[in-house]
This record gives sequence, structure tokens and C-alpha cells, in this order.
Amino acid sequence: MRALAPACLALIGALASAGCRQEMNVQPKLLANAQGHGAWRDGADRPLVSGTIARSALARQRESAHPPPITAALLTRGRERYAIFCSPCHGLDGQGDGMIVQRGFPKPPSYDSPKLLAASSRHLFDVITNGWGVMYPYGARVPPRDRWAIIAYIRALQVAHDPQLAAGSSPGGAP
Repeated sequence: MRALAPACLALIGALASAGCRQEMNVQPKLLANAQGHGAWRDGADRPLVSGTIARSALARQRESAHPPPITAALLTRGRERYAIFCSPCHGLDGQGDGMIVQRGFPKPPSYDSPKLLAASSRHLFDVITNGWGVMYPYGARVPPRDRWAIIAYIRALQVAHDPQLAAGSSPGGAP
């Protein structure tokens, strides 16, 4: 009988605690633009006001429009952001041999390829923003100013790998 008592107590405890559990996604709450939330007396949802935009949208659009001037601080920031977001695939030196590639992911082109040397900075900005091929879009993860900083650093990598670029014009019109 003594051996049965702990088992019975454990069973009663498990049953009692199962009834007390409440999931976070089941609790009452209002979701933005959810159907039938009952916030309005007539039960109808209200449409968004025409022309409404997010607060940060205009600032992001301005930052996206024109690259900032190239400074040592911008290149340092670009190097940091490149190491975080780009080097897993493109490698630290831009040759397309990052750790993800070494583990079987498709190899991206080297930044020294003629196609990427000729690519405009706007094209690189759009690729970082929207993705290209198997490259994931980073527009939601990398702010526009950091995208321009990454592009400036990519251009520095291209110049570092090709001494003729250092003597002549910058690749792709630089940022």
C-alpha cells in the first residue's frame, strides 16, 4: 500500500496541473485588423487610412536613394556588417568560399568576376535588398545605410584584389 501512495499522488498532481495550464496564444487579445474582434459596436473592421505609411518608411527611402560619402568609418562599418551577413557564403575575402559553401550550399560568384566588377552599386544594393538566385533577401535585416557600407567594403575588396582597379576607375561606379 505504501508503494502505491506516491504513484497515486503523482497521478493526481499531473491531472490537477493539466487543467491549470493556459496557452499564450489562447488568451483574449486584440490583433491588428483581425476579423470579428468586436472592438467596434457594429462589429465591422475599419479600413486603413489611405496613404498611411510606417513612420520609418520615409527615412529608409531617403537612405536607400543615395549612397553616403565613403569614409573610414563607413568602410569599418561595412567590414563589420559584411563579416556578419555576407561572409558565411561569400567568404571573408569575397571569393565565394564561405563556411556555408564548404558545407554544400551553392557557391556564389567571386566579387572579382567580370560581371560583378561591372555591376553598378545600385544593382548590388538591390541584390542585397531583394535577393538574387539562391541569395536570401536582406532588406528586412540590414538597414539601407549598412547596405551601402557593405557595398563600399565590397568595392574595397575588389580594388584590393586587382591592382589595376586601384590605378584606374572604381569598379561599377562605386557607391
